[in-house]
Amino acid sequence: MRAVGFRINGGVEVLEELERPEPVPAPGQVAVRVAFAGVNFAEIQHRRGEFGAPDGPGGVDIPGLEVAGVVVALGAGASGLEIGEPVAAYLPAFGGYAEVVATDIRFVRSLRTEAGEADLAQAAGLPCVYPTAFGILKDAGRLRAGEDVLIHSAVGGVGSAAAQLARQLGAGRVYGTVGSAEKIPYAAELGYDEVFLRDGFAEQLAEVTGGRGVDVVLDPVGGPIREQSLTLLAPFGRVVAYGDLGRHEQWTASVWDLWKGNRTIAGFNIGDLARRAPERIGEYLAEALRLLAAGRIRSGVTQTLPLAEAAKAHQLLETGSGQGKILLSIT
Repeated sequence: MRAVGFRINGGVEVLEELERPEPVPAPGQVAVRVAFAGVNFAEIQHRRGEFGAPDGPGGVDIPGLEVAGVVVALGAGASGLEIGEPVAAYLPAFGGYAEVVATDIRFVRSLRTEAGEADLAQAAGLPCVYPTAFGILKDAGRLRAGEDVLIHSAVGGVGSAAAQLARQLGAGRVYGTVGSAEKIPYAAELGYDEVFLRDGFAEQLAEVTGGRGVDVVLDPVGGPIREQSLTLLAPFGRVVAYGDLGRHEQWTASVWDLWKGNRTIAGFNIGDLARRAPERIGEYLAEALRLLAAGRIRSGVTQTLPLAEAAKAHQLLETGSGQGKILLSIT
């Protein structure tokens, strides 16, 4: 089968087209013939070596955390899906930049929902970012109806998803930050009440909220942005850390400041959730597919590139020059 992977860590130039054997599903797994694969920032970290050196078969790692396609094989004990059924799947061990993938059935959900059948291409942008968005809002962020939310990296994959889910979950006002002015019009399409440039966002947010701040901040950036966000919390507000796009040095918060200011810092990591509570990812994916089929959310896909242009997709995401969700077309 065709795939794109890497033998050494490094820049986009290490990605190469490969021929690999098709995976055979182990007990409890499903094999999916991939139509589209989503591109996520964690795949850039994977390629750069932040998760370690390549250790896949033959010393090759294949990126890709989320796909949509059709079921082609079921491992022993895997039930609830049929051969030929359209599905979306989360891949905690990567592997999505390939014609066929195999993953635990607990991370796979049918596109056929009670609200209708979700679109195959749109569904490919859900399995990683929407369970993450659910997790940072509901589990780590403990969002309640009427509360205000600030979303950093507002037009990224998770940010775009979180903006829509916050509305579905009953949020009050939803604010966002972006790295450049060119991204503000797209952010406005996602339904933000206000969008600020990340430089200087703290002063602007304090002004529009009359100094109250917000109840929940979703932060994948880290560093000074995370530190400033903590000062903008309303009483009992929560900052949810779920990434480090800025590649900053580790920042340590003061427990004294948290205690004295009625503030909380929470964390979310989908990899840890996949290991310790995998059923929750499947539940969130199923709900996201239902909302997609019902027309209540969109996956935010803005660009689809052929598999051979995976390096270009990484470059767009890594440099921040892209917006919304990027897909790779495998067929």
